[in-house]
Amino acid sequence: MESKLLMTSISIIENFPKDERFGLISQISRCSISIPSNIAEGSSRTDKSFSHFIDIALGSSFELETQLIIAFKRKYINKEQLTKIELKIQEFQKMTMGFQNKL
Repeated sequence: MESKLLMTSISIIENFPKDERFGLISQISRCSISIPSNIAEGSSRTDKSFSHFIDIALGSSFELETQLIIAFKRKYINKEQLTKIELKIQEFQKMTMGFQNKL
């Protein structure tokens, strides 16, 4: 799931203005990469520590959602693109929180 989210995020930022390279593009890219990276790093830890890394990944997913709303407000993406990726983010969040509750 998180790899689909990462790939969708990356494909969206390809059409952003070049002057956003060090701003919004950088933020979206870092959030997108942070999500699977924290899950991977935490997976080798104890359940308590893993839960902490999942919290960080979830935080990054909420940050990503916020950055995409900003991109929509700036007209870098359209409503359809925003809705499509928001649904993926929300699905990831629900699945991840459900998994975390079982730890």
